[in-house]
Amino acid sequence: MVSESAEISAPRLIFTRTRVSPRDQWAFVGRLGIALALGAAGTGLVLAGHPLTVAAGVVVLGLLYTHMVELQHQCLHHSAFLAASANRRAGVVLGLPMLVSYSHYRVRHLQHHRYLGTDQDSEFFGFDTRKPLTLGALLHGMFDYRRFGAVAGEAWRSWRGTWSYEGGQVADRIRKDSMAEYRLMSVTVLAAAGATVAGYGELVLWLWVAPVLLVATPLHFLVELPEHVRCDTDSTDVLRNTRSITGSWLSRWFTNGNNLHVEHHAAMTVPINRLPERHAEVRQFATYVDHSYWTFYRQVARDVLRRPDGSTSHTPEESAC
Repeated sequence: MVSESAEISAPRLIFTRTRVSPRDQWAFVGRLGIALALGAAGTGLVLAGHPLTVAAGVVVLGLLYTHMVELQHQCLHHSAFLAASANRRAGVVLGLPMLVSYSHYRVRHLQHHRYLGTDQDSEFFGFDTRKPLTLGALLHGMFDYRRFGAVAGEAWRSWRGTWSYEGGQVADRIRKDSMAEYRLMSVTVLAAAGATVAGYGELVLWLWVAPVLLVATPLHFLVELPEHVRCDTDSTDVLRNTRSITGSWLSRWFTNGNNLHVEHHAAMTVPINRLPERHAEVRQFATYVDHSYWTFYRQVARDVLRRPDGSTSHTPEESAC
């Protein structure tokens, strides 16, 4: 915790807005470079052909595809690049392996920020943190393969020109961009199917399908889970309805700062690389701050085992550092 001498009476940085700078942009470009290197490494392991290297390649690519969605999340907030168009171009590509539409995700995610703590809150990824936390709910969220069926439906409506945003009216530009992205996804899937028919099915399986289904889908759920679950979800106060995790340098990099979620919700346009400077204040003023992801997962496992019906009786102190 923050030392006695460092404590302040009110937050000074948490809610301060900061726009992206050229230095922040280059920091994000560096993260993209690391992602490209991981993609090359994972592909090389699969192409080596030995069962052990193929398995390792599947894991590396699955980790990468999870990480790419977290990078896409920064693009959603236009805090990766100076130009909005650059955020969209990068965001579309980053979401492609997991079939996540940048424009659709963006409009719904921004509504999540606006309505957090109210009945209108609805995230893009479907686990409802307000429902009972049971083993069945956790497993359903981890292996939510039905989402890909929903993506197929969105793509079908996009090709027909009947796609519409389920959360209300949106600008025509957002509608057109979303439809274009779903069409791109369907073309990508059809190209993969064509490659399979042409005799490259094993490459499609090990480079894309297996990493997404076996690694990225459950892992992405585990990354998203701590954000609001076991917090005061009836409060609109970000210091009570959201969790931050101090984490290690590795978890901070892998989640692209998603561990600092109170900091992010308090000022969502702040570039991710500048959130750590606010963490000391969050540790002082926020209700739910965990030392590590493992600390949080142990608490969830304990709750599920002790209360299989999903009832909760935790106190803020149980989630504090």
